[in-house]
Amino acid sequence: MTKALTGVRILDFTHVQSGPTCTQLLAWFGADVIKVERPGVGDITRGQLQDIPNVDSLYFTMLNHNKRSITLDTKNAKGKEVLTALIKSCDVLVENFGPGVLDRMGFPWEKIQSINPKMIVASVKGFGPGPYQECKVYENVAQCTGGAASTTGFRDGVPLVTGAQIGDSGTGLHLALGIVTALFQRTVTGRGQRVTAAMQDGVLNLCRVKLRDQQRLAHGPLKEYSQFGEGIAFGDATPRAGNDSGGGQPGRILKCKGWETDPNAYIYFITQAPVWEKICDVIGEPGWKTHADYAKPAARLPRLNEIFARIEQWTMTKTKFEAMDILNEFDIPCGPILSMKELAEDQSLRATGTVVEVDHPRRGKYLSVGNPIKLSDSPSDVTRSPLLGEHTDEVLRDVLGFSDHQIAEIHDSGALAAPRKEAVE
Repeated sequence: MTKALTGVRILDFTHVQSGPTCTQLLAWFGADVIKVERPGVGDITRGQLQDIPNVDSLYFTMLNHNKRSITLDTKNAKGKEVLTALIKSCDVLVENFGPGVLDRMGFPWEKIQSINPKMIVASVKGFGPGPYQECKVYENVAQCTGGAASTTGFRDGVPLVTGAQIGDSGTGLHLALGIVTALFQRTVTGRGQRVTAAMQDGVLNLCRVKLRDQQRLAHGPLKEYSQFGEGIAFGDATPRAGNDSGGGQPGRILKCKGWETDPNAYIYFITQAPVWEKICDVIGEPGWKTHADYAKPAARLPRLNEIFARIEQWTMTKTKFEAMDILNEFDIPCGPILSMKELAEDQSLRATGTVVEVDHPRRGKYLSVGNPIKLSDSPSDVTRSPLLGEHTDEVLRDVLGFSDHQIAEIHDSGALAAPRKEAVE
């Protein structure tokens, strides 16, 4: 079955996480992604957080599936000729270099456009235009400057970053959408364009409900936040709210049976208004269904701490899975806190391709995430990440049409600075 992006060729100059997230997603949808790497070194993550000596790290392998790798010295004259030929042959160039790097390589937007007017140039940047546009940004910096950290954690504690990579991977996902949108517009205009996703912008987009609350503060306290029920005044900025739901339906993380020894024996419990009476029955408080202090959502808001403490008395008598089974019978929204170990062992996630087992010639079998977006007419498969420069000759020959003699000349020039073919066991 033809995949959605079959026929689209991506020139991938990305490294680390934000850009590779974007290009891997496009590769899963069928794009031919040619990853350009530094000769002898490659993407820096090949060597970061290595768990097996002299083997590409999981950091690299889990972000570079379904791609081809070539090595190229873009400072070399022959290397520049190869890069020019690649620009002519590709649809999209994706990069997450620091500010100005592409220009210093000798390939600013204007030159790329002159080489291939249909080329889409997509970039991840730390900040958009403004006072910080020249600054380098990493994951946690993006979370801090995009508003996530200031609204994460507990009110009496320091700001916190989340383990979810909303700065890097989140921005990569935004950029992928921008690329696909630009490709669609090109079918009408015939022209390429620049696509930019700033990490600060991406994080703020994911924090939009907190920007919503910032504006609500001008009209009174945020009554669904715990501090309202505790009688603590609000300041002039959206506060940290612990495990409050952050939405119209109050929610908390509650202890379950075994919490004393299991750090993940917890469940998220939402007191959704339409099922309030069922909640009262389940936890053994039928009188709350008609009591003036509990019957209506507005009356419950000042008493959320008391209400969740009572619900927790019930959840502590059940394992998180027992509680979930009971609550789901009554359509009460809830979810167990699942550890990475539990997710890795979840057979339903294996069945849908959300978690996949991949075989690598040097690492052996390992687990990775698969495509989180499912298309009925374009199923995704996950193939291993490439070895450094593994496809150099293949791309020169099959994509650029170079002869064996031309390829030999390029090797001799030092533009590739790597063996002509890396052996795959």
